[in-house]
Amino acid sequence: MDSLLSTVASAARTNSGITRYSGAWTRNEAVHLLKRSLFGSTKKDIDAFATLGLSAALDRLLDDRSPLPAPPVNEYNSATVTDPRVPLGSTWVNDINSDGTIQSLRRASLKKWWTGVMLNQEATLREKMTLFWINFFGTEMLEFGNGNWAYTHQTLLRTNALGNFKQMVRAVTADVAMLRYLNGYVNTATAPDENYARELQELYTLGKGPEVTYTEADVRTAARVLTGWRINTTNYTSFFDPARHDTGAKTFSSYYGGKTITGKTGAAGATETDELIDMIFQKEEVSKFICRRLYKWFVYYKIDAAVELNVIEPLAKIFRDNNFELKPVLRALLQSQHFFDVLNQGCFIKSPVDFIVGAMREFSVAFPPASSVTQAYGMWNYIRNWFASLNQDIGDPPDVSGWPAYYQAPQFHEIWITADTLPKRNRFTDTMVTSGYTLSGQKIVIDGVALARTLTDPADPNKLIDDILEIIYRVPLSAEAKATVKRQILLSNQIEDYHWTNAWDMYIANPTTANFNIVNTRLRSLLQYFMNLPEYQLS
Repeated sequence: MDSLLSTVASAARTNSGITRYSGAWTRNEAVHLLKRSLFGSTKKDIDAFATLGLSAALDRLLDDRSPLPAPPVNEYNSATVTDPRVPLGSTWVNDINSDGTIQSLRRASLKKWWTGVMLNQEATLREKMTLFWINFFGTEMLEFGNGNWAYTHQTLLRTNALGNFKQMVRAVTADVAMLRYLNGYVNTATAPDENYARELQELYTLGKGPEVTYTEADVRTAARVLTGWRINTTNYTSFFDPARHDTGAKTFSSYYGGKTITGKTGAAGATETDELIDMIFQKEEVSKFICRRLYKWFVYYKIDAAVELNVIEPLAKIFRDNNFELKPVLRALLQSQHFFDVLNQGCFIKSPVDFIVGAMREFSVAFPPASSVTQAYGMWNYIRNWFASLNQDIGDPPDVSGWPAYYQAPQFHEIWITADTLPKRNRFTDTMVTSGYTLSGQKIVIDGVALARTLTDPADPNKLIDDILEIIYRVPLSAEAKATVKRQILLSNQIEDYHWTNAWDMYIANPTTANFNIVNTRLRSLLQYFMNLPEYQLS
């Protein structure tokens, strides 16, 4: 793994920019786009997108008009704990409940449900961007403690995932989960709290750097602007309380042009929040900061001078010119020459979510339907626990900055691979390829024979290997390596290809248990081998 990473790291970076990609549109380009835009690339999606062309492919990926997923339900009632007003199988998202045990169960229910949503995602950017924004805003469910608020927060981000960033920031500022997480609900004129005011500028809009020179006084002044927001615990909504608002004038530093926000009384005090956000978004650094974050999410984890000049700055201009609408920026980035540059393919270590959800989707692992509540949530929980075991507990990043792999220089994505997590990754794929996971008589397992039957010519061992690698790999495997694995596994250490072809044809003609076991054993060993190689970790 180290040698592979060093090869990727030492390669000269590209000087290409956001000029529209004009090269050939092949299955390779379709797979690259899909793996970066979705969690994994299924054969069905590859087949469909390979025929669309780039423009139509992006039209589909950027289409967010489909209904939001049905909300999570009560799957947690037991002999010891019963939700008093929410029966098993009914949604809890609109029920008010302050019991800590119930809320803990609802937070867990949300994580299971969210896993199911990712496993069953449509071929759009919405779910990949939902995880992006959850990481971007860095809220920790365990910290604010309320499952209902976590669902509302996630729904806000999912709804706006491909929408207007400025409007999203305004909505998040008064979101109940965020008010509780960064103490906005206790920010008053007599006791201003600077938490959200600081992160609004440092983490959510401007970032850090030599061009970003707002002051500590600006943080304190922004906190004064934001005083008065509260949480109504009887209906789980936020509201503005003029009695807690600082009505004095708020003057900012020269970085903001000495802007003064006139103090307002009554309900008009809430409009100061809009003025604050308008002031911040007048700085060009906002557009650059967000474009850098999107670049690191979709393209590569390092930004050098050439990328800053040729990619970030023109993307940022598109962002500003389109009043902070996300779709024009995402389209420009994902259709760019730079995005499809060979150096930007297969250069990412998969996050735990990408690794696990991608594997389940690419091998079309069949999960119980959501209507089978106990089984479905139980299976989703099994998958969700693997995320946490690999250091990506969805909904609970380690702190307000999100997961370190997305910001911690110089390691960035290398943080995902450790002496602890790499063996666990291998253990997960080994388990799913061999025994699978069984719950209440139902099993989730990677079925190599079922996969092979969907391929163009599974009787040809060379074509079989190439077709499987097209789905699961982004780094080419050498001809020598493929020949070796073919001989040792598919041909059972024989030389001629017919040793596999005959076995496959015999199974198809007469699918007895004995014939099935012959091809299944070889395919299982083949997949296990491929998924344990370092190349499988890259996307």
